[in-house]
Amino acid sequence: MPELDVIQRWFQSVVTHPAGVDEGVESADAQELIVLRPGELEKVILRSKNLSARDRISIYANAYYARLTECLGETFPVFRRTVGHELFHDFAVEYLRACPSGSYTLSLLGDRFADHLQQTRPPRPGDGADWADFLIDLVRLEWTIEQVFDGPGLEKQMPMNAADWRAIAPGAWPHARLVTAPCLRLMSFRYPVNGYYTRALASKPQQDLPIPEPADRWLAVTRRDYVVHRYDLSLPQYILLGSLQRGRTVGDAIASTADVTPMGDDELAAALDSWFSQWTGREFIMAAEL
Repeated sequence: MPELDVIQRWFQSVVTHPAGVDEGVESADAQELIVLRPGELEKVILRSKNLSARDRISIYANAYYARLTECLGETFPVFRRTVGHELFHDFAVEYLRACPSGSYTLSLLGDRFADHLQQTRPPRPGDGADWADFLIDLVRLEWTIEQVFDGPGLEKQMPMNAADWRAIAPGAWPHARLVTAPCLRLMSFRYPVNGYYTRALASKPQQDLPIPEPADRWLAVTRRDYVVHRYDLSLPQYILLGSLQRGRTVGDAIASTADVTPMGDDELAAALDSWFSQWTGREFIMAAEL
């Protein structure tokens, strides 16, 4: 009989194999630990009065995937509600088999879910966005909310305030580079999923939620005092913030924004003053590098 640690590692490789117990027993990882030919599973796992060796180890394999599916459901609750529990289970099992968990922490379990849905989505019936695009956008939003909640935040840092802005000479502004909050995420969508997500959280589980029509939307997600906040953006705001986040100077970022807005110079200047005032209050900006 192999040593206990070898049996434990063999058991793990069989139970967690994405294709099931039979394939797990025959896998290279398991065979490297304990060589078994077909039908020899009882050399390691004894049968009970009512269950075969395969049935007994399958209980653990099924429980393993049931727990992972449960964790995915907690990470993507609105997606699960939207597609229904049965279809969500099918999506989750297919994802877990294609992208097995490889981390010691379940907080990373859903990091490839949106990509998997994108790669396995059915062909679009036309040129526009469709149902699958809505679901992918919804998963992207829920995953970003999860990561912003778990990631670095502002709780022990001091973002810029109005006095900090006034202390910078007007002539230095065009050449300044702004450091955005570490928890700030900027997102673009093909559907208004942020509004849908808000309605889903506020409604009863049995309440019907109609899928919205396609419409481009932009969003800022951040965290303050351990609470995740979501702010709708216009396209110019999204472009400006994105340029600043990528390290472009304030002058270059504003020039990029001016290219996509019909606003005149005076109107844009007034808008910029309002935007930066909002973003200061929402703690989007940490510092200005002159």
